[in-house]
Amino acid sequence: MLVSRQWIVMPVRYFGKKCLRITSQFGTDYCTMVAQPIEGTQIASSIQDDLRRQVTELRSRNPSFVPKLAIVQVGDREDSNVYIRMKLKAAEGIGMRAEHVRLSRDITELELLSEITKLNESPAVHGIIVQMPLDSEHSIDSHKITDAVSADKDVDGLNTINEGRTAVGDLSGFIPCTPAGCVELIKTTGVPIVGKTAVVVGRSRIVGTPVSELLKWENATVTTCHSKTKNLSDITKTADILVVAIGRPELVRGSWIKPGAVVIDCGINPISDPTKKSGQRLVGDVAYAEAVEVASHVTPVPGGVGPMTVAMLMKNTVLAARRQLERLSAQTWPLRPLRLSPVSPPPSDIVIARSQSPKDISELAQEIGLYPKEVSQYGRTKAKISLSVLDRLKDQRSGKYIVVAGITPTPLGEGKSTTLLGLVQALCAHRGRNAFACMRQPSQGPTFGVKGGAAGGGYSQVIPMEEFNLHLTGDIHAVTAANNLLAAQMDARIFHELTQKDGPLYDRLVPKIKGTRKFSPIQLRRLKKLGIDKTDPDSLTAEERSRFARLDIDPNRVMWNRVVDLNDRYLRKITIGQSPTEKGFTRETSFDISVASEIMAILALGNDVEDIKIRLASMVVAYDKKGNPVTADDLGVTGALLVLLKDAFEPTLMQSLEGTPVLVHTGPFANIAHGCSSILADKIAMKLARENGYVATEAGFGSDIGMEKFFDIKCRASGDKPHCAVIVATVRALKMHGGGPAVTAGAPLHDVYVQENLELLSKGLCNLGKHISNGNKFRVPVVIAINKHGNDTEAEHNLIKSFALQNGAFRAVICDHWAKGGAGAIDLADAVIDACDAKSNFQFLYPLNLPIRDKIKRIATEMYGAGEIEYTDEVQKKIDVFTELGYDKLPICMAKTSNSLTGDPAIKGAPVGFTLKINNIFVSVGAGFVVPMVGEISKMPGLPTRPSIYDIDLNTQTGEIDGLF
Repeated sequence: MLVSRQWIVMPVRYFGKKCLRITSQFGTDYCTMVAQPIEGTQIASSIQDDLRRQVTELRSRNPSFVPKLAIVQVGDREDSNVYIRMKLKAAEGIGMRAEHVRLSRDITELELLSEITKLNESPAVHGIIVQMPLDSEHSIDSHKITDAVSADKDVDGLNTINEGRTAVGDLSGFIPCTPAGCVELIKTTGVPIVGKTAVVVGRSRIVGTPVSELLKWENATVTTCHSKTKNLSDITKTADILVVAIGRPELVRGSWIKPGAVVIDCGINPISDPTKKSGQRLVGDVAYAEAVEVASHVTPVPGGVGPMTVAMLMKNTVLAARRQLERLSAQTWPLRPLRLSPVSPPPSDIVIARSQSPKDISELAQEIGLYPKEVSQYGRTKAKISLSVLDRLKDQRSGKYIVVAGITPTPLGEGKSTTLLGLVQALCAHRGRNAFACMRQPSQGPTFGVKGGAAGGGYSQVIPMEEFNLHLTGDIHAVTAANNLLAAQMDARIFHELTQKDGPLYDRLVPKIKGTRKFSPIQLRRLKKLGIDKTDPDSLTAEERSRFARLDIDPNRVMWNRVVDLNDRYLRKITIGQSPTEKGFTRETSFDISVASEIMAILALGNDVEDIKIRLASMVVAYDKKGNPVTADDLGVTGALLVLLKDAFEPTLMQSLEGTPVLVHTGPFANIAHGCSSILADKIAMKLARENGYVATEAGFGSDIGMEKFFDIKCRASGDKPHCAVIVATVRALKMHGGGPAVTAGAPLHDVYVQENLELLSKGLCNLGKHISNGNKFRVPVVIAINKHGNDTEAEHNLIKSFALQNGAFRAVICDHWAKGGAGAIDLADAVIDACDAKSNFQFLYPLNLPIRDKIKRIATEMYGAGEIEYTDEVQKKIDVFTELGYDKLPICMAKTSNSLTGDPAIKGAPVGFTLKINNIFVSVGAGFVVPMVGEISKMPGLPTRPSIYDIDLNTQTGEIDGLF
């Protein structure tokens, strides 16, 4: 018999959600859930709105900064294309750039890894994803590919480093997108995760495993199930939170679900559906129609987890971009200094250098904000830095600019390089400021001669000092090769013009190749210079061909010498062309030391590669028989010079003993050229140091030579304005200027230099006063660094400090950096910080429109204290010729002894009213200055009777260099 039933239906809340309680007359109680869909599309849209605001905020901080996502696709699967289009659209919608990197199906694993490396190294790319599956004809390990993506750009969160972080609860990396989206969806339901029982069906490294870890770190009790799990439905029925990512259509039925559970369905599976136009429809891993009858919240498919995956990908990319921008805009680097353990008394420089273990140069590069693509390592301790850094940081405000010079030195040197390094170690390692030292590359001439290297000394050095003082990265050798190629081309051209008639000479210069001939680009430039508006070699008249082919160089007016980076006195004058093959066309010439080459000065003064090219092309190497200048471009060699110098354009990154950054680049001599490291190195350093950082660079010798040229030549060429000048002084040098006995390298110091002698010191203070006055004439604060030596006394130091302050110094401090490293230069660092914060009204010593003689007089009277200028008749004639040629608008680069303010190295102190004799003058058109010669200035030093060569050896057992300092 059938018994009719009466039902009582009333709404209640279960697990916080609406449901219907149905009670029959027999007392049976049913609860039918009305599950709430978790609308991933709406939630993702809200997240993307927030990301759009974040991108706008990032760009307001740096208008040129745009977050960028690179999506790598192998092959052309349509399902992958659908997903990629979604990601590209989402990126565009929030204001990001997205690059679709399409790679063909025939790409190999090695080639794919190479493409990923390029993206890893690109500063413009902040996030990288590799679309799976890889549609390749070749076998490719997808795990190796995802691991190849840099952990800092792995916005998919699939790199093992990021996965490992998630596993141990370190959520500072990138969380895989789908798992992150799942947790976000659960949180939007309002159901607390803490203390809940969570079951995850699926253990893939993309979804199942990471979502289990995330739920665990949200304090749920998590069970992970998989295809081998027994009694799966019994386990899923225990779940307050159920995440299904098993990849099987509608595997989880309504009966598997605990009433009121939150269900996250990560599956997306096509199944047959004749009612659809495509014949298919998409379903999840959960039977949705059944789940909504039991669960409190369920994600639909599609429209649930999928949109959240894309949103989390965008979120990770914006996070990656934000982290990069924060690294770029951080006030200080995350630099980890190296600890010093000074020994007293300090051992030799080489022993100190070898006692320190330098950082891997890639680590230092990363600390100061460089990207791998911008760093070309030469071993573990030095690296070339790409000029592309300047493009990347073009909107970055530059740091403070400091020049370090000295008083008139003794032949031993007063520790200018050592002070530079001590200052930067103090600023960076002890005061926590971003700080660079920019130094010249030392020549091998002094290294094997008598002066020694230029790596600093004691506990303020560049390391490894052997590499610094020897070949380094080969820049000087590149200059040598380029210089000598130009010399070889010039002499060959003279020979060929002397031995050939116009017709054959022209035909050889513009030969037929496969029946046609054409001018090279550099030859077209020569035609333009000659005023010949033709591009067809066969169309030139005989007269035009002769003008084009003949440079007609006057062998007696050749200005270009060959060079070698060694001291070799026998090359000061040589005769070339003595072989019978040269047919008697000999001429006298000479060698210079490599660092005296005009090419070295051009590398130091170029603002970019194009500027360097123009300067190289403009170098005047000789004059023709009519008195017209002949340039490197006329000889057709400009492009070849650029090729030889290509790697030398880039500065070399090294480090100090305390692990602070040093940029080494170029090495023009200060008594012959302008004596400063490169503009490019300084500019890169000032950008990397950032607005509140410091860049200290060295000028050769005293303020009268190196500092004046730094201000009037280098700063004029670069447009950079210095904030402070540091002048290094020693008790020893000032006593010499007070009338002390001669100081000779290799000889013991006289007693007056090792005993207190205030009277002698007082007489020599005039030299310090002159150098302070020189700095003040450029209207920059002048800080005096008194480089402490072991025999100095407190009274001597106090006398110098008092005099300096009374004579216009901003500050005068005692420095003990040689013995203590940066800790011994903290007072100097503080003084420099204060000086850079003080007002600087930098000005040049002279305007360029002054005539050559007036500019020379301004330098001689203001910087040296001269009264009159005396010129030889030959110099007077040359000045007139230079003026006619327009060279009078160039700055002046005085070639003068460094051992005296006068032209006589024997005269010490600070004499005034003397006559300065100019006995020669030449022009370096490419470098961009006129060089008056004061006295006999040799461009090729010689070796002494006992050079350092005697002490230098290679330990064949250890491979270490012995006897080098």
